[in-house]
Amino acid sequence: MKIQHLAVVAFVAAFLSGCITLPPMNFAVPNVGISQKKIEADLKSTSVTLASPEERTGKIPDGTEVGIAKLWQSGLNDTLNRTAIFRDDAERKVNLSVKILKLDLPGAGISMTTETAARYEIIDRKTGEILFTQDIASSGTTPFDYSLAGPRRAVESVNRAVQNNIAQFLEVLKTVDLHKPMPPAGAGTSK
Repeated sequence: MKIQHLAVVAFVAAFLSGCITLPPMNFAVPNVGISQKKIEADLKSTSVTLASPEERTGKIPDGTEVGIAKLWQSGLNDTLNRTAIFRDDAERKVNLSVKILKLDLPGAGISMTTETAARYEIIDRKTGEILFTQDIASSGTTPFDYSLAGPRRAVESVNRAVQNNIAQFLEVLKTVDLHKPMPPAGAGTSK
């Protein structure tokens, strides 16, 4: 009898684990509208890369080099396009460079929390001057009641952490004046 019960439990567990679908990795910030504040610059390109080991402020899991950076860039571009915060007809042309400093994924647990940090830099295309730089740290927590499946909570916590990071950048961006001098290094850290 015990072997039959064990076989039934194994079958049910295998069946249920096959039924779990993970949420998509989606870093675009939900529910953003057109910004009332405009940056007097035409954003020509964005790039997102992982920090070198010396620059990192925390863990970045192995094997994420291509996927996470591309997803972060896609989410950032989507969010910036929907806010229309940069002026396409501005004389000044800029690039936005993002360096992922930390992406600390959750371990096992009741609620899952991912910690992120990224350095955002706006660079004048004509002069190469860094017009703005700021490190932004954020987290995303998915509570137990989101899903009984731990992998679903883990993926969603990554989505929330990166979305929160991009959303914080947008809030800071609303206060930026590219014609004023940049604060000294280290003065632009946000938590």
